[in-house]
Parts: sequence; C-alpha cells; structure tokens
Amino acid sequence: MSQERIVFMGTASFSLAVLKMLLKEKYNVVGVVTQPDRYVGRKKVLTMPDVKIEALKYDIPIIQPHKIKEDYQAVLDLKPDLIITAAYGQIIPQIILDAPKLGCINVHASLLPLYRGGAPVHQCIIDGQEKTGVTIMYMVKKMDAGHIISQKETAILDDDTVGILYDRLSEVGALLLKETLPSIIEGTNKSYPQDESLVTYAPTLSREDERIDWNLTAKQIYNKVRGTNPWPGSYTTYLGKVVKVWAGKIHQCDNAIKHHAHQDNGTIVKVFKDAIGVKVDDGVYLITEFQLEGKKKMAVKDYLNGHNIFEVNTKFE
Repeated sequence: MSQERIVFMGTASFSLAVLKMLLKEKYNVVGVVTQPDRYVGRKKVLTMPDVKIEALKYDIPIIQPHKIKEDYQAVLDLKPDLIITAAYGQIIPQIILDAPKLGCINVHASLLPLYRGGAPVHQCIIDGQEKTGVTIMYMVKKMDAGHIISQKETAILDDDTVGILYDRLSEVGALLLKETLPSIIEGTNKSYPQDESLVTYAPTLSREDERIDWNLTAKQIYNKVRGTNPWPGSYTTYLGKVVKVWAGKIHQCDNAIKHHAHQDNGTIVKVFKDAIGVKVDDGVYLITEFQLEGKKKMAVKDYLNGHNIFEVNTKFE
C-alpha cells in the first residue's frame, strides 16, 4: 500500500468507519487529530472520542487541540502528504489546508452542494428528503465549498432516524473513500466545482430548532422528531415542564381532521393505550415514546400503566 503520510482528522461516530477503513487497508496514518476528551452524562465521566480509542490500538500519535486555529503546529510537524477529515468539528485553518502536497479532502455526509454545514444528516430528514449521500471533496477556506471528487447516494427510509441514517452514511463514506483514495494518491482523480445556485445549508441545530411547532403538519412533525433522534431530541412543554418526544407516528384516520378541526393545535385530543394524540395543522400526531423532565425515556404504553398526567383538552406548548 502507498506510503504517503496521511493525517486523519475526525471526532464524531461518523468518523470511526472511515478511520477503520484506512487502517484495515494499511494506509500510512501518521497521526490522528480529534477533539479533546469530554465529560459525558449526568455523572460527568471523562470520555475519549471513538477515533482516539481506535488510534490507541495502533499506537498512532494523537493530537487534541482545543482550538486548532491557534494550536496547529503539531499537525504541521507530522509533515502530511494528505489530510483526510470526517466530522472533525472545528474549522481547519488555511495554514493546515496549504500544507500537504496532495491537499486536504473531506468526507461530508450530504450530496453537496446540498446541506453544507454541521448538521446535514439531521436536516435532510427534517426536510423530508427521499435521498442523501456522501461527498468527498477538496477542502477550501469556505465551509464545504471545495471541488467535488466523488459522491455516492443512499435512500432515506420512512422510519430512518438520524442515528440509523448516520450509521449507514458512515459505512457509505468509508466505502466511497476506499474507492476514491487510490486515484487521489496517484494524482489521476478528477474534480469539479459545486454549482453555487444549488447550495443549501444545514447549520448545527439550536435549542429553538429542537422545539416542536404544533402548527406544522403531522408529516412535518414526524420528520422533525426522527430527524433529532437520538440527539439532540425534539421537545415541547406541558404544564410548564419540558417533555422530550422521541418517537411518534401519523394518525391514519380520514376523519381526524374533521373531528378535531375546531381545536387548537397542540391540544391532546385522545389518550390511546399506546399513544397520546395531539391536534396538529392537518390532523393528529401520535406520541409513542417520550421523556418527562427529570425522568427516563419510555414508551407511552408503558407509562400509561402507571400515573398519567396527560389529560384530553389540555395543551402542549
């Protein structure tokens, strides 16, 4: 296998399949750059990124700068011929982009120029798209705007959550890089500019983006919930308390609109044995899994076996 010096930069779980492929194919990975260890969960356990754990198995040097824009010399000291990034999580400074002779490439989880930014997998589900994919591109200073080298599509299934689709795209990305990397190293690959007229954006979701708007259609809310599951989660409020909604479905009843048209959106119209029916713009959305503030996630059918605080004709806000 080629002995070009490769530095890999990645943090999120999407990155792990890509790094594993490089190591399995015996590429010369001379360093891994990832985010610092983080305190995770209620017990604040100091946790290493997955790619760091993998790199430690192979005694690969690991660099974890808090701000790579300021602390980049250790990366340059590795003298990379090629830098590969995948969901690293920080803006790469120009001095690093200019360093390797073969350039810097990024494995991005969308079909660019669609969904530039930090949350492309979330946003394509929220928007109700039927397909997405992975793009390998050259990196430039402007985020996700470099020339495209290769792409591979995958369908978005009706029951895909962001977690399920994220895992599938990580495997798609690893395979696409495996197919594409030899030509990049040999200098025989082609690339082409993105069509700027087709650009859309997927910035990292804000807290307000996670709130459910009950004035949307049942389909839009269904997409919103699965497009934020398992992270960061969609939420609403009930009796002043935050309620996270983890799963639901569209009430398949032709009479739902007619029966509840007079009620305000967000009103609980019926408590079923396994779901809470909520009036929305075009009918009823059924909450099937949720989490009360300070409690564990649970299915509605299990919750209703005990104490039920949800009453018909009250509202989620």
